[in-house]
Amino acid sequence: MAGKTYARRFISLTAMVLVVGALAYAFWPRPTLVDLGSVVTGPMRVTIAEEARTQVHDPYTVSTPITGRLLRLAVEPGDEVTAQKTVVARMLPTTPTALDARSREQARGSVTAAEAALRVAQAEVNKARADRDLAEANLARTQKLFDSDIASQAALENDARTARAANAALDTARAAISMRVAELNNAEAALQNFDGLSQNGASNTQQDELFSLLAPISGRILQVLQRSETTLPAGTPIVEIGDIRNDLEVVSEMLSTDAVQIAPGDEVIIDQWGGEAPLNGVVARIEPRGFTKVSALGVEEQRVRVTIRFTDPPETRTGLGHGFRVEAQVVTWASDHAVIVPAGALFRQGTDWAVFTVDGGTAQAQTVQIEANNGLQAAISNGVSAGDTIVLYPPSGLEDGQRVAQRAAY
Repeated sequence: MAGKTYARRFISLTAMVLVVGALAYAFWPRPTLVDLGSVVTGPMRVTIAEEARTQVHDPYTVSTPITGRLLRLAVEPGDEVTAQKTVVARMLPTTPTALDARSREQARGSVTAAEAALRVAQAEVNKARADRDLAEANLARTQKLFDSDIASQAALENDARTARAANAALDTARAAISMRVAELNNAEAALQNFDGLSQNGASNTQQDELFSLLAPISGRILQVLQRSETTLPAGTPIVEIGDIRNDLEVVSEMLSTDAVQIAPGDEVIIDQWGGEAPLNGVVARIEPRGFTKVSALGVEEQRVRVTIRFTDPPETRTGLGHGFRVEAQVVTWASDHAVIVPAGALFRQGTDWAVFTVDGGTAQAQTVQIEANNGLQAAISNGVSAGDTIVLYPPSGLEDGQRVAQRAAY
């Protein structure tokens, strides 16, 4: 009888222990399942991306020097031309009015104006060269001071950017000389045509003598504006010529809020142009005047034109021509050894940014200082170190000190 009583008590006690254990297991706090990641060190950059187009910096339009009959053109867009050798058009003079003394004096005045413009361009080159030499000398001095721990990294980068901008300005001034030389050659050619015709409207050989318009610069035909034979007044554009190989640049219409964040000399990555690899460039010029442009959604935006110069050799952009679409990414911040966390790990803690670090299965809120953020990654200057485990996309209910565990991957 006593044994039966003991057995019943043992069974009841065992059942009670099992029930208590089951309830404890059911209500015991479980860790919150989250996605975990790690803080890493590596290269990172912040860019401002915008659609852009290519253009020849100094396109040259060949126009009719006198009123006359233009014969049908034989050149096609894309044809190579050589300065003062390739014939781009042929004309017949139709009226003697353009051969009078006043027209000849106007032609001589055009030559004089072109010569003056060439002298101005040469002076601009001298000034740009002096600015370049000064910028490179300042850069060299700052480099020595930086090596002696006297100058700061910011001062060195600023002088380096100034030197790149000075080199870009020198290239632009040199390109302007080519344009002025071409204008002078064209004006001289027009004057020679006037001088080769007699004042009574007849040529030295016969009245219907042809005269040729030569290419003022070496390059390629960009556009044929007048193809068929027709009579044209003086000054009518015929063809457009440009040096795609050496004078091609990129122009981007950026938002004014983005344009204030960049400066001449900033690195640019030119992508989505159709080639296998991105191209490199630098910001050459930011126009000081903005303009209003209506977006595809009908929103008025203030835009600023930014000119970008290629730094890669022409061989790397074979096939890229005038008016082609590209994407320009201006690098506003870059580091080769940044402490990087995914942007999805960041959350607001009052007025500061913070992340949840995980130590021993416990989430700990850690305030961080963001140095740069490109939308996908953030460079952290203080708060976490490489190798730390952090919570990605922390849920709204996660609190400091709460236990967490890695969510199983599916």
